[in-house]
Amino acid sequence: MAAILTSVTVVVLDSVQSLSARYGALFGMLEWAFTVLFTVEYFARLWCVRHPPRYAASFFGIIDLLAFLPSYLALLFPSAVAFQGVRALRLLRVFRIFKLGAYVAEFRALGQALRASARKILIFLAVVLLTVLLLGTTMYVVEGPENGYTSIPTSVYWAIVTMTTVGYGDVTPHTDLGKFIASVMMLIGWGIIAVPTGIVTAEMTAQRFVRPPTTRTCHECLSEGHEPDARFCKDCGAKLPEYTHD
Repeated sequence: MAAILTSVTVVVLDSVQSLSARYGALFGMLEWAFTVLFTVEYFARLWCVRHPPRYAASFFGIIDLLAFLPSYLALLFPSAVAFQGVRALRLLRVFRIFKLGAYVAEFRALGQALRASARKILIFLAVVLLTVLLLGTTMYVVEGPENGYTSIPTSVYWAIVTMTTVGYGDVTPHTDLGKFIASVMMLIGWGIIAVPTGIVTAEMTAQRFVRPPTTRTCHECLSEGHEPDARFCKDCGAKLPEYTHD
């Protein structure tokens, strides 16, 4: 973990022009030292795991590969050095230390809610894109190139910035009608920000209450309604009898 954090720090500091001009040689030596270290570690993992191809194609295997690959690619493509910051993703390994197995059910519930909400969110995004396209085109007609709306893509860019309430200010309306349309878009933006969150939250709430009903009863405290995969009573902790569908 210390090596990962230090290597990422070197990449970040090396991107500062004043520091790079002063300590560029030191940063270069450190970067190649970490590159060699991560390269050796990667091939050591491939050597010791039972199924090397499976590890190489796994999430952590790809992250481990990306930890040192940009350094070698930078020899051929200097711009690839910017991707060295991806090695920060290797810090995800720290979650293994935290023993997060107890939260697997919660992660699974969130994943199920996202999958169940995918179609609703896609439809919502389609409506937002349609709104942005229509209002952006309208602003292109209303304001025109003389006010900075030189094309429909530029106007759509302005519409996205306005609807998300970011407001860079690089393109602004000058006519009264344009300002009115911008005001409407800002108000719409406030309303649509919470829609995806509401969709996912509603799906998670629905999943919480949709549980397979059972008549399983604890023989110790007579508590009823235990889930089919439960092994112990949720009230007293006593071992439950095997569940049958009959």
